Amino acid sequence: MKSYSPTTPSRRQMTVSDYKTLTKTRPHKPLLERLKQHGGRNSQGRITMRHQGGGNKKLYRMIDFKQDRLNEPAKVKTLEYDPYRTAFIALLEYGNAERRYILAPHGLEVGQEVVVGETVPLKPGNRMKLKNIPVGYQIHNVELEPGRGGQLVRSAGSYAEILANADGYTDLKMPSGEVRRVRWDGFASLGQLSNPEHNLVVIGKAGRSRWLGVRPTVRGSVMNPVDHPYGGGEGRTQRGTRKPKTKWGKVTGGRKTRGRRKRSNAFIIKRRK
Repeated sequence: MKSYSPTTPSRRQMTVSDYKTLTKTRPHKPLLERLKQHGGRNSQGRITMRHQGGGNKKLYRMIDFKQDRLNEPAKVKTLEYDPYRTAFIALLEYGNAERRYILAPHGLEVGQEVVVGETVPLKPGNRMKLKNIPVGYQIHNVELEPGRGGQLVRSAGSYAEILANADGYTDLKMPSGEVRRVRWDGFASLGQLSNPEHNLVVIGKAGRSRWLGVRPTVRGSVMNPVDHPYGGGEGRTQRGTRKPKTKWGKVTGGRKTRGRRKRSNAFIIKRRK
């Protein structure tokens, strides 16, 4: 984590992730793609997601979540920043000079080899089937459905923990604390994801949020009664409604939002706190 001298009020508390471990090279051009920015608007031009818009221009890096080249060692060429995700990414080069981006685990270094297979050495970055990973190991980029590619545990510093392997399923303790059952034929990558200090970053000033494409948020308590359930009153007043609500009056606190009849509920052993 990098902090600054308080040369201005916004610099006093501001922090950024430490990028010293990253390679000072341009991203691999064939794996870049421009995504259309919508600014939170739908096809009619109406805002359907507030507080989005602006921000610096950025290119999407095509990440290989499947990593389907089995038993072929690949060398780590670069470690790079990705503007579309919180974790860092690594550029792999295979024997035939093909290059692919993957999510970089914490501790991965340039020059190391990464391999995918049914059973591979238990090193960060290697990828193998869940049923062959010993209990207690940390994993990331976990497949929900075998062959579909990693869908779980993909943000900076996160990891799931193997609790048990039995009867065709693996029990995982998720970053949220939830214990979930997943088919053990799926693949998962070993280790904790990179940039574990991301949750400690202090934005510091409004302008930095605008660089990230985040527009200002107005508090409900300073609105008029017609605009928000919290609005109105003389000066700073109480909420005036028993439960916390959205702008449209929908209860947000103390109500479970997960569907009761969702089929995957059967695979949740223990709910998150």
